[in-house]
Amino acid sequence: MTTKTYRPVTPGRRQLIHSGKEELSKPTKNKPHKAFLSKQKRSSGRNNQGHLTSTARGGGHKRRYRQIDFKRMKDDIPAKILSVEYDPNRSAHIALIAYQDGEKRYVLAHKGANVGDMVHSGPNAPLRNGNTLPMMNMPIGAVIHNVEITPGRGGQLIRSAGLSAQLMARSAGYVTLKMPSGEVRMVRETCRATIGQVSNEEHNLSVTGKAGRARWLGWRPRSRGVVTNPVDGTMGGGEGKHKGHVPRSRTAVPSKGFKTRSKRKSTRLIVKDRRK
Repeated sequence: MTTKTYRPVTPGRRQLIHSGKEELSKPTKNKPHKAFLSKQKRSSGRNNQGHLTSTARGGGHKRRYRQIDFKRMKDDIPAKILSVEYDPNRSAHIALIAYQDGEKRYVLAHKGANVGDMVHSGPNAPLRNGNTLPMMNMPIGAVIHNVEITPGRGGQLIRSAGLSAQLMARSAGYVTLKMPSGEVRMVRETCRATIGQVSNEEHNLSVTGKAGRARWLGWRPRSRGVVTNPVDGTMGGGEGKHKGHVPRSRTAVPSKGFKTRSKRKSTRLIVKDRRK
């Protein structure tokens, strides 16, 4: 898969770079499966009280949510990939699969997924890209994605475009994973994961090209904190440009050296922090 550039007909086209569509099926023949589409209401950065909690969000093109099967619990039933499609709600591509019993589902597409390929799930699934099985049945050194944290809950880790983790070790009912961020953590060996790398691996090389394309994606203009007025944020105010403020968020939470990680998260299972 390669990135795509355009002839510089306009300034926006001159700078535009995005990942190609070689992996995708032709949209004229493969439209989104209606059974897995649902309406999606946008919050535009507001919470349930209407207060702005995430800045620079709003507008954008209307989207419909694709219901993705992150669990892959239909064991020992082969499935055929019918199409590889674009999903506006995530950076990775998705694949429509059809099981031999006739049921269809959307799953995350792995790197190299092609129409007609067969994918399997379950403890007895072969060790091949796109297959989902418990990590206790995987060899050391396996490259995986869509990793569960709690058995049966479905994949919650490593689902963005081009990401993958590596299975480093196995002991005492846990496996040790090296995450894309460099963090080394333990996960129960009964949790499931999918073999291979997530599709659309060159997504990080894309360049928006113009402000209008960011507006289509739902991003509004954003001002730097130091150029705002005191009433607009904790970094604003002062005569001219200055660097005297301690970096902090709009709600006065320090952003350098101040830990904000929730105590309810599984910190004890982290072997090596990503910052060290």
